[in-house]
Amino acid sequence: MNRSRSIVLTALLAFPMTAFAQQRPQPASTPTVAVAAEAKQFDFLLGHWTIEVHPKVSSIIAMIHGAPRLLGTWQVTRSADGLGVDDEMRIVDGSGNPISLNRAHRTWIAAQKHWKVSGSDVLHKTSSEATGQWIGGEMHLSGQSADTDGTSIWTRTRYFAITSSSFRMQQDRSKDNGRTWDEAMVTIDARRVTATAAR
Repeated sequence: MNRSRSIVLTALLAFPMTAFAQQRPQPASTPTVAVAAEAKQFDFLLGHWTIEVHPKVSSIIAMIHGAPRLLGTWQVTRSADGLGVDDEMRIVDGSGNPISLNRAHRTWIAAQKHWKVSGSDVLHKTSSEATGQWIGGEMHLSGQSADTDGTSIWTRTRYFAITSSSFRMQQDRSKDNGRTWDEAMVTIDARRVTATAAR
């Protein structure tokens, strides 16, 4: 916060010192940041959500072990004077064992007309970077991350079927620099709990 660095001499002389000593400097108001309409494209994500996570499994594995049931929470808040969005996603298995703890920061970059998303899975010590755009009522992200063994992974992620109380997310992945894609490697069904996150 900026404070006035100059004191006008005549104003100082106009008040007794005892009165001046009782004056408290008033903090300068925080400048208002102009927020573009595009910076609100992730508003659908704000709040507290419960999620069901569906990793892609082969039919043989599913026949033997069944499809894994993964659950979680997703809490999302606005940040950076309305230009950013911060979120935390926790995923556990059916017994409550932690599977993933992801944190991400999403920022609208007006000069480049896209979103920049930086994320990390603190449990697995991996990170990811992506850019995103709103296309036809959906949010589309393209990015890169690394698998737990260090293998480079390209990702394309889509948020769709967005309503005030739910949305779906699908992520496709490529391990050959985008030449071929494994589609729907992870899908998420989200249901709103509250309109604002608790944290």
